[in-house]
Amino acid sequence: MHRFLKTDILSTMRMRFLKGIIATLVLFFVQGVFAKEDSHEEGKDLKTEIKEYIQHHLQDAHDFSLFSYTKENGEHKYIGFPLPVILWDNGLKVFSSSKFHHGETLAEIDGNYYKLYHSKIYKTDASGTINYDEEHHPTNVKPLDFSITKNVVMIMVTGLLMLWLFTSLARSYAKNNGIPTGAGRFFEPIVLYIRDDIARPNIGEKRYKKYMPFLLTIFFFIWFLNMFGMTPLGINVTGNIAITFALALMVFLITNFTGTKDYWMHQFNPLGDSMPWYAKIPLYIILVPIEILGLFIKPFSLLIRLYANMQAGHIVLMSLIGLMFIFKSWIGSPLSFGLAFAISLIEVLVALLQAYIFTMLSALYFGFASEEHEHDHGHDDEPELAHL
Repeated sequence: MHRFLKTDILSTMRMRFLKGIIATLVLFFVQGVFAKEDSHEEGKDLKTEIKEYIQHHLQDAHDFSLFSYTKENGEHKYIGFPLPVILWDNGLKVFSSSKFHHGETLAEIDGNYYKLYHSKIYKTDASGTINYDEEHHPTNVKPLDFSITKNVVMIMVTGLLMLWLFTSLARSYAKNNGIPTGAGRFFEPIVLYIRDDIARPNIGEKRYKKYMPFLLTIFFFIWFLNMFGMTPLGINVTGNIAITFALALMVFLITNFTGTKDYWMHQFNPLGDSMPWYAKIPLYIILVPIEILGLFIKPFSLLIRLYANMQAGHIVLMSLIGLMFIFKSWIGSPLSFGLAFAISLIEVLVALLQAYIFTMLSALYFGFASEEHEHDHGHDDEPELAHL
C-alpha cells in the first residue's frame, strides 16, 4: 500500500514539475519575442523587424543570447553570455565575443580591427567600413574562423548529455542484472526498436552489430538537437547545412569504406554475368556513371532532407508568431497563436521523425554496402542432386 502511494506521489510530483518547465519555457519564449518587438529601430517597420528576427533566429551566433529588452533610456540589454572567438589572421587571435557587443562595436586585437556582420567576422579599418561588390556582397577579408559558436556549444552539450545518460544507463543495467531502471525504462524500447526494426532488417543478422553504435549515436544526437531547437534558446543546429553535411559525410564514408567486394562490383558491373561483355559496353556508358553518381546522391539527399525540414519548420513557426504582432486584433492574434501552437506540436513529431528517417536511410545504405552474394550456391547443391 505504501509503495503504491509513494508511486502516485512521485507521479504527481513529476507531472507538476513537467508542467512547471513547460510554463516557464512558454513565458520565456513570449518574453523574448515581446522584448524584441518592443525594440523598434528608427527607419524600420514591423514587418522588416520580424523578418530580421527570423533570420537572426536561424543563424548561428558568436554569443549565447537568451533574450533582450530595451530600457527606458533606449539602451538594449542582452541576457546571455559571451563565447570565445578564435581567428587565424597572420597568427592566432583569441578573444571574447563580448568585444563585439552583439555586432554594435569593433574588436581591436593587436592593431587589427574586426567586425561582426550578419554572423560573420570581417577585417575592417578603424571605422568598421564594409565594402561591397556589384551584387552587394561584402568584399572585406574574412579571417579563418574557428570560434566556439552557439551551435558548437549545443553540440558539446548534447554530446556530454548523451555520454552521461547512456553511461548511467549502462551502469544501471550492470547493477540490476540487465533490468532497466529510471530513465532506462524510457530509452530501452527505443534502443531495441532501432536494433530490431531498423538495423537487423536492413543490414542483416551477420553485420548489423558493427553499425549499431553509429546508428544509435546518430539517432539520439539528431533527436536531442531537434528537441533543443524547439526551446526558446534560439538554437537551430540541424537547420545549419554545415552540420547536416558533416553528418551525411560520415554516412558516406562509413558506407564506402565498409563496402564489400560485391558492393563495389555492383557499382562498376551492375549487370553481372547476365549477358556477354561486348553487349554490356553500350549499356555501361550510361549505367556506370549513374551508379557512381548514386554514391553521392544518397548522402546528399540525407543532408538536404534534414536541413530543409528543420529550417522550414522554424521559419513557419516564427512567421506565425510574427503575425500576432502584425494583426494586433482579437481575431488575428488568437488565430496566429493557435496555428503556432499546432505547428509546435507537429514540430515535436517532426523532430523525432527526422531522426528516425536519417537513421533508417543510413541503415539502408549500410545494408547495400555490406550485402554479399553466395556465388557458389549452385555448386553446393550439386552433390545433393547427384544422390537423387
